[in-house]
Amino acid sequence: MKLTAESVGWAIHGHKLLDDVSLGIAPGETFGLIGPNGSGKTTLLRVLAGLQRPKRGRVLLDDRPMQAMPQRDIARSIAFVEQQAETHERIGAREVVELGRTPFLSPLQPWTEQDDAIVHRALEDVGMLPLAERLWHTLSGGERQRVHIARALAQQPRILLLDEPTNHLDIRHQLSILRLVKQLPVTVVIALHDLNQAMDCDRIGVMEAGRLVDLGTPEQVLTAARLRRTFGVQADIIEDPVDRRRIMRFRCAL
Repeated sequence: MKLTAESVGWAIHGHKLLDDVSLGIAPGETFGLIGPNGSGKTTLLRVLAGLQRPKRGRVLLDDRPMQAMPQRDIARSIAFVEQQAETHERIGAREVVELGRTPFLSPLQPWTEQDDAIVHRALEDVGMLPLAERLWHTLSGGERQRVHIARALAQQPRILLLDEPTNHLDIRHQLSILRLVKQLPVTVVIALHDLNQAMDCDRIGVMEAGRLVDLGTPEQVLTAARLRRTFGVQADIIEDPVDRRRIMRFRCAL
């Protein structure tokens, strides 16, 4: 499924958080979004997910303006995993994941054994099946993040948007979640802080002060000059002698 932003702008109290952003995500593509804190990555993801309506421009889902679509139809196609989502409800991990099935339920389409199987598989995929009956408030930050990813998987989206999904995860679960996302037969847009993780994306977009300032393959975008200009760091790009992958080492720019 294709996702397109056309000249999207979004502001709050006169402060531009997105400024004339145009972007096309191809079906099946894994697109990485990078940039400093406050550059607009989260706002762009929320606009692409249909959670915030752009003040200017428009977002299209398979060439259909999202503004004209019912929210249920959007939720049947797009799942969004936020950096951190909290609840004060006394709710269990399995119940959180079951919420991913909400767009597909109605009085004419009640909960079925197939929904149970989808939820079970989602919990299993993120390694949370043994903790499925635990209450939300007893879970660690990393466990909660894996539950949220499972909820998105249970939604069975055609487009998956993730806002720095590995922030609260230990390195083992970071790698397993990124590997799982890469294997999914869906279009993926993922905001990342770890630039070495961004190397595995098909394409990368760079955000600065609400604008998309660079776009291309990891090799085209993640250059020493770009990293110095955008992040203020000096990067040494080396090749792993085992698998020949490019790896970046960083130090503060002088």
